[in-house]
Amino acid sequence: MASQVEALIKKAKKDPKRIVLPEGIEPRVLEAARILTKEGIAKVILVGKEEEIRQKAKSVSVSLDKIEVVDQESYKPRQEMIDTFYNLRKHRGVTLADAKGAVLGNRVYFAALMVRLGFAEGFVAGASHTTSNVARAALFCLGLDSEIGVMSSSFVIELKDPPYGDNGLFIFGDCGIVPDPDPKRLAGIAVSSTRLYEDFFRSKPRVALLSYSTKGSARGESVDKVLKALEIIRKKSPGLLVDGELQLDAAIVPEVAKIKAPGSRVAGRANILIFPNLDAGNIAYKLVQRLGDARVVGPLLQGLTKPCSDLSRGCGVEEIIDAVSATVVRAQQC
Repeated sequence: MASQVEALIKKAKKDPKRIVLPEGIEPRVLEAARILTKEGIAKVILVGKEEEIRQKAKSVSVSLDKIEVVDQESYKPRQEMIDTFYNLRKHRGVTLADAKGAVLGNRVYFAALMVRLGFAEGFVAGASHTTSNVARAALFCLGLDSEIGVMSSSFVIELKDPPYGDNGLFIFGDCGIVPDPDPKRLAGIAVSSTRLYEDFFRSKPRVALLSYSTKGSARGESVDKVLKALEIIRKKSPGLLVDGELQLDAAIVPEVAKIKAPGSRVAGRANILIFPNLDAGNIAYKLVQRLGDARVVGPLLQGLTKPCSDLSRGCGVEEIIDAVSATVVRAQQC
C-alpha cells in the first residue's frame, strides 16, 4: 500500500510555499532545510543571526544554497512586525518596549509574525522550543479562526499494518494543547481535525468521539461531555459523519462495532479519533508511535487563521520534513 504521507509530500512539491523555520542553528533543522529545498518541497526561510547560521551549517556540512536566512535585527519590516505585535497585545498591557523585546528576542514569535504579515505562508518550530512557546506564538501572533474558537492540535497517524482506519491512516486530536476541553471546545477540535483530513486526503472523514463508554454502557461527566459535543457538532456540521460516545474498539473494529454500536455509520470505520482529554490523546499517539511503529506527523496546530506546526523536541529530520510538507499543503488551501 502506497504511503499517504509520501503522497502528501508529492502534493506539497506541486506548489511549494514559503515556510519559516525559526530554529536556524539546530542541526536537525538545517539538514531538513537542505532536503526540503533540494527536493522542492518548500521554500525555506531560516531565522537567526546569518553568520551564526552559516557557521553552524558549515560545521555540519549543510549547504544553504537557495535557502533564505533572515536576521531579526536587520530585517527591513521589523518595525512593522513590532507595531503589529504591540497592537495585537496592548490590551494585555504590552508596551512598545515589550513588543520589541518579544519580536526581536523570540524567534518563534518573529516567525509567526512573518506569516501573519504575508512574508511567509506558514511556520514550523519546536525542535528546540517547548510546545507552550510555539503555541503562544501561534495564538498571540496568528489569532483564532472565529468559526472554530479553539486552538488545538492533531496528528496524522500512518500505521504500517493497515487493518483499521483508511488502510492504517488516522488523524488523532487533540494530543498536544487543550488539557480538558469542554463540549464546545471538543466540538471545535473535531471540526478542525475534519478540515485537516479533507485538506490532506481524498477519502471521506468519519469521526469518532472516544470515551470509556459506548452508547450508554457507562455513565459519568466525561461521557456527558462527549454527548454534548456530539450534539453541537451535528448542529454545526449536519453533513459530517460523526458518532459518539464510542470506545476505541467500537470505533475502529467492525466486528466489535456490530455488537456495541449496531447501525452506526461511523463505528468500526472511524478514521478521525477525537479524545476526551489531553491525557488520553497524548498517551495514545505516543503508544501508537512507539509500540505500533507508526509514522506520525505533527502536532499540527489548528483552529488558527494561518497554518503552522509544532515539533517534538525529540524529533528526527524525517519528522521535520513531514511537518513542513503538511504545512505546505495546508497553505495551498489558503
